[in-house]
Parts: sequence; structure tokens; C-alpha cells
Amino acid sequence: MDAVLVRASKSEKPGRKAIDATAGMGEDGFLLAAQGYEVTLYEQNPVIAVLLKDALRRAKKHPVLKEIAARMKLAEGNSVELMPALLDPVDVIYLDPMFPARQKSSLINKKLQLIQKLEPPCSQETDLFDAAISADPDKIIVKRPLKSEFLAGRKPSYTLSGKAIRYDCYTL
Repeated sequence: MDAVLVRASKSEKPGRKAIDATAGMGEDGFLLAAQGYEVTLYEQNPVIAVLLKDALRRAKKHPVLKEIAARMKLAEGNSVELMPALLDPVDVIYLDPMFPARQKSSLINKKLQLIQKLEPPCSQETDLFDAAISADPDKIIVKRPLKSEFLAGRKPSYTLSGKAIRYDCYTL
């Protein structure tokens, strides 16, 4: 469990809503749902979306996971195009545009290798950030490598760091 993401998204507000605009396999969205958020997961890659849809279907039948999974829904499509059309207010938008090209020679873990083959790191970081801002959330949380540049070059309101990654938080 990513304790730093839990801290970054902590809120006591009832009826919280979140968007995971770069869902991938849904782990981070699951953490948000476990905290009580109603989470919409955006995934544009059709192969990853099918895998995520199946995982959500199975989680909704699991006795331990079903309550959390019931707070998650998948929206297939490009979040850059879909977020500006949101009608309902949202509390948190979470962005994990995947990490930029690595400087190290060691390989990333197998699951991330597969995801990066299907969906390379986001090349439209500015568009992604602008779309998140246009949805007018209370907070945008961006997952980044510890020593990387800020997303779209924008300085966050504050940052929470772990051992290898950090969460840049933008309060709006």
C-alpha cells in the first residue's frame, strides 16, 4: 500500500469524488476508493481497459474487495478529451503519466514493462495537466519520480516524498 498517496489524498469530506485520469491497471484508483472516494478511472488503451474492466468485475464479486470495487467505475477514452466535459464537481484528480525515460540501465518490473509497451509515457503532459485544471477539482495529485521535473514545468503547492517517488499536490 502506498502510504504517501494515502496521505496526499486524505480528506474527511463526505461523498468525495476522485478521477484517476491515467488509470493503467487501477492500483492507485483502488487506493483512493479504499479511502472512501467514488473513483472514475480513465483508460485510453483498449487492451489495458479490457484488463481493468475484468479486474473490476472480479473484484466486485470478491468478499473482501467488493465494497471498495463498488466505488470504482471505468470510463474508456482519453482523459484529456473527457475531463473538460465533466458536469459533476470532483474533489481530487490523480495523474500518473508514467515516468519519463529512465537514465538507469536496470529494467523496471515486468508489469510496468508490459504497460509501457502498450502505452508509452505521456507525451502530452501539458494537455493532461490543463485538462485536469479545467475540471476544477479541489486538488490535483501528480505521481513523479523523486528527482524528475514538475509535470508540465508547474511548481506544486506542496510535495510529499517517498523513497523513490513523490506526489506533487496542487490545491486549486
